[in-house]
Amino acid sequence: MATETAPPQAQTGDAPKGFAYAFAAYAFWGVMPLYLRALGHMPPFEVLAHRILWSVPFAALILLVTRRFGDIRRAVSSPRTMVMATVTALLITVNWLTYVYAVGSGQAIEGALGYFINPLFSILLGAILLKERLAPVQMAAIALAFVAVGILTYDAGRLPWISLTLTVSWGAYSFLRKTLPVGPNQGFFLEVALLSVPALPYVIWLEMNGVGHLTRGTASDAWLLAAAGLVTSVPLMLYANGAKLLRLSTLGIMQYLTPTIIFLLAVFVFHEPMNPVKLFAFALIWVALALYTWSMLRAYRAR
Repeated sequence: MATETAPPQAQTGDAPKGFAYAFAAYAFWGVMPLYLRALGHMPPFEVLAHRILWSVPFAALILLVTRRFGDIRRAVSSPRTMVMATVTALLITVNWLTYVYAVGSGQAIEGALGYFINPLFSILLGAILLKERLAPVQMAAIALAFVAVGILTYDAGRLPWISLTLTVSWGAYSFLRKTLPVGPNQGFFLEVALLSVPALPYVIWLEMNGVGHLTRGTASDAWLLAAAGLVTSVPLMLYANGAKLLRLSTLGIMQYLTPTIIFLLAVFVFHEPMNPVKLFAFALIWVALALYTWSMLRAYRAR
């Protein structure tokens, strides 16, 4: 998922084209488990490395078309920007790797939970780091999320670490990404370019040792891996265009589309187990999100 919010001028109304872009992006992210499931026989680190490497040329092409490579030269000359980009790159690495592992290991439901909780975690993060005041409804929503996590922990006999890792890594990435002094496309290129430094020798090592799937696997393996850049870049480009044409409140509601699709795929396509206790915990999360959405819309109307 992407992190940039709509600019102020885009929040005065919703353009139909913007809705179409955002819907396509969130739907694309929602069905991504189908693609990752096809790569489930590969090690998560290999999938992650190819996702990084094949994204570099797509990100570079975007900058060439938009003529924004000058921004990259300025960013590289700024030590502060490069340090920040390195931190966000590491956070998105953790998020991508965890998600690849979750889907490949048959735990897509826990992955969906992580992205359902994320908006509530972002509120909590803002209250802790930015000293933002929480409305009573928001506090109730966060409390329900904590109760749901507690129920899932009791039911499974362990913390839902996949959900929590996805939530914390994406929430921290979103928070820090907003302070990165470059645009969304430039920031994405910086991140994948930095990550390609370890990813490229790792992929070369895999292929030289006969355990890589790009040249040693089947033809479908090679095509699936080569498509990683397309799968990663296209929804980000769609989102970036949609965010410019939609209000922030609209994007906030639409973001639930992705984990909803993931949840439905996990239950009805991947046939992951869903017992009554787990379903009750998810119901609490959905109630919490309804409270959060209502609070967000009320605040927007008030402004």
